[in-house]
Amino acid sequence: MTTTQNPTTGSTTAPNAGVGRDTSDRFAPIAALMETDAYKLGHIQQYRLAGDVQTVYSNWTNRGSREPGVTHVVHFGLQAFLVRLEARFAPFFAADEDEVCALYEERLAQILGPNTIGSDHIRALHRRGTLPLRFSAVPEGTPVPLRVPSFTIENTEPEFFWLTNYLETVLSAEVWAPSTSATIAREFRRVLDAGATRTGGAAAAVDWQGHDFSFRGMSSAESAAASSAGHLLSFTGTDSLVSLDWIERNYGGAYVAGSVPATEHSVMCAGTATIGERAMFKRLLGLYPAGIVSIVSDTFDLWTVLTDFLPSLRDEVLARDGKVVIRPDSGDPVDILCGTDREPGGETPEARGVIELLWDVFGGTVNAAGFRELDPHIGAIYGDSITRERAERIIDRLAAKGFCSTNVVFGVGSFTYQYRTRDTFMSAIKATWAEVDGEPFELRKDPVTDSGVKRSAAGRLAVLRDAAGELTLVERATPEQEAASELQPVWEDGAFVRFQSFADVRRVLAEHA
Repeated sequence: MTTTQNPTTGSTTAPNAGVGRDTSDRFAPIAALMETDAYKLGHIQQYRLAGDVQTVYSNWTNRGSREPGVTHVVHFGLQAFLVRLEARFAPFFAADEDEVCALYEERLAQILGPNTIGSDHIRALHRRGTLPLRFSAVPEGTPVPLRVPSFTIENTEPEFFWLTNYLETVLSAEVWAPSTSATIAREFRRVLDAGATRTGGAAAAVDWQGHDFSFRGMSSAESAAASSAGHLLSFTGTDSLVSLDWIERNYGGAYVAGSVPATEHSVMCAGTATIGERAMFKRLLGLYPAGIVSIVSDTFDLWTVLTDFLPSLRDEVLARDGKVVIRPDSGDPVDILCGTDREPGGETPEARGVIELLWDVFGGTVNAAGFRELDPHIGAIYGDSITRERAERIIDRLAAKGFCSTNVVFGVGSFTYQYRTRDTFMSAIKATWAEVDGEPFELRKDPVTDSGVKRSAAGRLAVLRDAAGELTLVERATPEQEAASELQPVWEDGAFVRFQSFADVRRVLAEHA
């Protein structure tokens, strides 16, 4: 049998060794301790080279933006992390002290080989019974300027100085995504609000104009849930059902989230194969005599649907107590919705586009701003590769043809939410202050080879509002400045000091629209 050798530890294992054996239950008591980078395991000893380290104080800051025009990042997701942090460590504190220490040392031996780290600090943490940490943060939902901290973390007992940055890895992994999605959703909302204001659309319609379709394109169900929760801070439409439990578990309180009955291509293919596509449209109207129903319409020929099927079903559509939403999702969304011609009245369906063709069949009204709004029984949604830049182009092109922006709903998918990383806003945790041998020391990272983006703050930090009401960073903050800071304790020694409902987070964000 061929074996492979670990170059670090020297141990050998057979291919697929352990496959089929579930060892997760045995190591469950220390699972939370393994949610870090391996190189951090020895930092407890490395810190001590500096002396008797008693406190390590770090902060989370979004240091820059790779999104043009975005200068603020919505603080969101820390509370969800803290709810799960308590749950993660519950098995550790509930297990036998000797067992967790033995399991910890076993894992260390597997990854590092012979070492002198030991498990005395783990034993001390177990005896403590809670995590001796303090998280201080601005209220969730706050749009925080770049290079201003959203939250800080520090140990509350000297013996556990090593714990502050031990959590950096999992904390970074779980906060950047919901915060980034909340920020992208806010920017998307601003585009749609501006479009509605410009073309006379109802402000309330924008609540539902951005609809989350991203679940299938996200990296996991958990990432989809957190991202869609960020989306729901700015909108009310989602098909990502996993976000509902995530919100209730981590925030609670009243919130609004909704969707509508909708077909997919498999449904339309099955109906077309058996009864024909036109008949399938007619039966769908019978299945849903009231309310909103969305019908994917480009499984075969979108233009035939718009110029043949819908005109033949016009009376049935207008007789319904609700709206039929036509959903194309292939091709260039700008041209599909708006037509290839920049002026109304094009000679071909492709030149006229979906919205103009629906107007031709169903008509509508001209609003006070002078823009055409489709009859309320008909509408459109597009959910393939939509970005805020494309949404702006669609709004501009529709306006040029005299149509209100709220005639179309945008399905916002993984092209918008998954094509992001922690570097989108250069989010990072950095230590800025420490207490060593009873003396305070300012810490600062400032690489000479860097552009300045990675230069960290120094000292204890405060976030105060200037005369214009903007959040600003105060480095080397005094106790008085910290007391007045927007960074206030939210979680300390295993318990929440401040807990926000999802409705409250939405309110905070809305106040900064």
